[in-house]
Amino acid sequence: MSNLECIQNAKLENTGFYYTMHLIQGKYKMFILYTLMHYEPVRFNQMQRYIGNISYKTLTATLRQLEADKLIHRKEYPQIPPKVEYRLTERGKSLIPILDTMCEWGDLHKN
Repeated sequence: MSNLECIQNAKLENTGFYYTMHLIQGKYKMFILYTLMHYEPVRFNQMQRYIGNISYKTLTATLRQLEADKLIHRKEYPQIPPKVEYRLTERGKSLIPILDTMCEWGDLHKN
C-alpha cells in the first residue's frame, strides 16, 4: 500500500504517520531524543544544559512521557545525592534514522 493510499483509505489518526507524530511531537521531545542519540547516557542536569531554556517541571514531564512511550529508559542509582541517567531504548534507537534524515534535510535547506 502506498503512502497516498494509506491516507486516502483511512482516517489520519489510524495511520503510522499519526502514531509516530504522537510519540515525537511536542516542544522538547525531539531535542531530548537527539541529545540522547549523541550523548547517552545523560543525567537530568546535563540534559537541561544541552537543551537550554527548559524548566525543571517541563523536562520532568517530557522525560516521563518518553519513558511511558518506551522510547527512553530511566535508571536511578541508590545513592545520595540521587543519580539518574537516561538512555534510548531499542525502540527509541529505531527513531535514529528519522532523526538523521531530519538533520540532513536541515543542513541542506537551512541557508
